[in-house]
Amino acid sequence: MTETEKHIILRCKDGDKTAFRWVVQTYQRMVFSLALKMMADEEEAKDVVQETFIHAWLGIGDYDVERPFSTWLYTIASRLCLNHLKRGKVNSALSQDEQALQRFASGDDSQQTLENKEWVSIVKVLTNGLSSKQRLVFTLCQLEGLSAAEVEQITGMNVLQVKSNLYVARQRIRKRLKELGYE
Repeated sequence: MTETEKHIILRCKDGDKTAFRWVVQTYQRMVFSLALKMMADEEEAKDVVQETFIHAWLGIGDYDVERPFSTWLYTIASRLCLNHLKRGKVNSALSQDEQALQRFASGDDSQQTLENKEWVSIVKVLTNGLSSKQRLVFTLCQLEGLSAAEVEQITGMNVLQVKSNLYVARQRIRKRLKELGYE
């Protein structure tokens, strides 16, 4: 964390709403990206983002400025996603979701940008049948690019649990891709 970020976080701890607005603007994309991939539903993801920043504002006094702020936010967002998944319906993949994956996989442009709807479709197809923990670990490691150590801090799982959940998720996704005709 830079000194500027640290200063802004300390201002947030003192109740400065303007400083917290900067936090929201800086980190909302990161939180939305995680929530969209976890929830596979844009409206649910927006709800999780809003709840994440409410929890962050209410709990900022307990935040340890020596830890990475992004890890702290990922932790809040991850737990909220898991809670939503536990109590809500799981969005199953539909044929149009599989078609979105096929369009993406056949695209010539490797830098293709996905629209939120396409991300939702692809995530639904790939994570169909994963447990919520496997989905979380896969999303954090593979889709968000975090290390196993960072995922360990965020989820509270030990590194072996992270790696085990990631291994099972990858195996199931590979199997799912083979079922869809991808080798």
